[in-house]
Amino acid sequence: MGTPDFAVTILKKLVEKKHTIVGVITAPDKPAGRGRKLNESAVKKYAASEGLTILQPKNLKATSFIQELSDLKADLQIVVAFRMLPTIVWKMPTYGTFNLHASLLPEYRGAAPINWAIINGETKTGVTTFFIDDKIDTGEIILQKEVTIAPDEIVGELHDKLMHLGAELVNETVALIAADNVTTIKQPELEEKSAPKLFPHNCKIDWSKSLDDIYNHIRGLNPYPAAWTTILNNDDEITAKIYSVSKQKISHDSKTGTIHTTKKEIKVAVKDGFLIIDEIKISGKKKLSATSLLNGFSFADNAKAL
Repeated sequence: MGTPDFAVTILKKLVEKKHTIVGVITAPDKPAGRGRKLNESAVKKYAASEGLTILQPKNLKATSFIQELSDLKADLQIVVAFRMLPTIVWKMPTYGTFNLHASLLPEYRGAAPINWAIINGETKTGVTTFFIDDKIDTGEIILQKEVTIAPDEIVGELHDKLMHLGAELVNETVALIAADNVTTIKQPELEEKSAPKLFPHNCKIDWSKSLDDIYNHIRGLNPYPAAWTTILNNDDEITAKIYSVSKQKISHDSKTGTIHTTKKEIKVAVKDGFLIIDEIKISGKKKLSATSLLNGFSFADNAKAL
């Protein structure tokens, strides 16, 4: 059960390991783009290429879906980046249902664990498999693998690293379950660090924070969904997404948010230095390097990031 690219890698590894995949459950096709053409999930595209049985329920509690799922007679269900399952679904298989989560549970339960690990400046994270219960990401832990997060690593890079690590962990978990050799660990109830869904409001850059916090926020959202800010350029308010950045820790007397430019550089003053913008997308333009943007766009002397 899964939908995005992250889940495809795990499914592909299961297929390569010759496990019998009796069914693939993924999201319904959704209209996308100007023509509103129906867009298939990444998991559906891969499953179709392998000739696998595909179910795309709108309602996971629908009697028709429950019957279709039951007819598959699955011994085990594996969930990767899908939806919360009703009890009747996760309790159905003989060996239960386990989930792959991209954090070291119990830390970073929720929808965006990879992003929040970087946003919060973590130096390590990992992947966890756990048996699903009636809450979100709280079930008993089966296995975990840990990785370090490099100081300049962006979420796109960490996503791919965890995706491949997760594929290994899922196969190890399946092997343990098949051998009836699973020992689980109950998760503590405490939840100090969570990973809520990303919305525009929590992707907006807060320029009053420290240089390190702003830097981590931007790399934790690069390339998707991208950190953003409003730029006041004379009387124009411009929305900009900011991608690749670097730090310059230095004392200065510029007001927070002040934008300084040269012919090749854009930097924003924060309380303990400057954030140098290497890659930016201004509303109505494509993503550009700072140098390329400055070839055809001018920032006013009093330009400010809000």
